[in-house]
Amino acid sequence: MQEGTVVKAVGGFFFVDTPAGEYRCYLRGRIKRDLVILVGDRVKIRPVDRENAVIEAVLPRRNSLIRPPIANVDQCIVVAALANPSLNLKLLDRFLVVIQAASLEAIICLNKTDLVPVSEVAPIVNLYRQAGFVVVPTSVRTGAGIETLARLLEDKISVLAGPSGAGKSSLLNTIQPGFSLEVGEISRKLGRGRHTTRHVELLPLPGKGRVADTPGFTSLHLAGIDRRELMYYFPEFIELAPDCRFNPCLHWREPECAVREGVKQGKIDRGRYKHYLDFLQELEG
Repeated sequence: MQEGTVVKAVGGFFFVDTPAGEYRCYLRGRIKRDLVILVGDRVKIRPVDRENAVIEAVLPRRNSLIRPPIANVDQCIVVAALANPSLNLKLLDRFLVVIQAASLEAIICLNKTDLVPVSEVAPIVNLYRQAGFVVVPTSVRTGAGIETLARLLEDKISVLAGPSGAGKSSLLNTIQPGFSLEVGEISRKLGRGRHTTRHVELLPLPGKGRVADTPGFTSLHLAGIDRRELMYYFPEFIELAPDCRFNPCLHWREPECAVREGVKQGKIDRGRYKHYLDFLQELEG
């Protein structure tokens, strides 16, 4: 048998990349009953001929996501457009929470920098860098930040996530023109993009990495996240939290809370803290 990675699932078949090449695979009945295979899964296959094979076993996953459905991801690039559609920081923070809760490194790509003045880009970049995130401002039109983003994708399995219309497919087409991914126009009436990606697929990159182009979506549920762990997905809270009077502290109504004091002193952004409270109350509810 050979080991490989599921890079695409279409029409009931799984396309598996191995050192010997790519095979179109189907499942043994027992595996089909016991497990849902995701793109990114490591599997053992038994070739039938030069193009076809049978999946005999699925190896343990390091991690997995539900939306998008993908496994064994190293990092997630959250693509947020600065304009067209307009930037929604609460939605960006929601993406960051969900991604970190899945034990993935979250990298922020602020796209379409050519559509807004530099004076509007810098404060947002600084806000998230000071919070502890890697932030890459990009523009497909000018080429700004594209090389930096490409380097971050090297030797990694990455997923690009973010709201529809943020420019995920355009960025991938720029990094690797051979992809020729479909790009949707922004609806002026709705102010958001059409879903142009139909399925999840791991695409090969020049630097031995792979990236998944995934369907865009406009909402994310926080179900399954422990409210006591939410603070850890706001990295700027972690340094101050040990000075809180209570341990654990939800940084909401407790007296002598160092995080709330940090907000008053400007050490923590008020908008980010407000989003934390909104998410906390959502989990409480």
